Amino acid sequence: MAVTDLTPAPHPLDTEAARLAETMLPAGTKVEVRRKFDSKWSKGFVVSGMTRDGYLVRRPSDGEELPVIIDTEDVRKERKNNTWWY
Repeated sequence: MAVTDLTPAPHPLDTEAARLAETMLPAGTKVEVRRKFDSKWSKGFVVSGMTRDGYLVRRPSDGEELPVIIDTEDVRKERKNNTWWY
């Protein structure tokens, strides 16, 4: 019997928590939010927190937090423009 045979398999919730921790965006990260109307990405938001259901985001321009929790699939780290002079 090998030592690895005695190691318990990871619990599914433990692996899910580890996956979320790896992909979690910390507060203050500049992000883009996917619009529900046309599924395009909008810039100009910052992560202000995270809940079990998704992210809390705010607009730095006026400091207002959006009144809804945004799904994790609808938030991504802000991307730079792909222009050669930028």
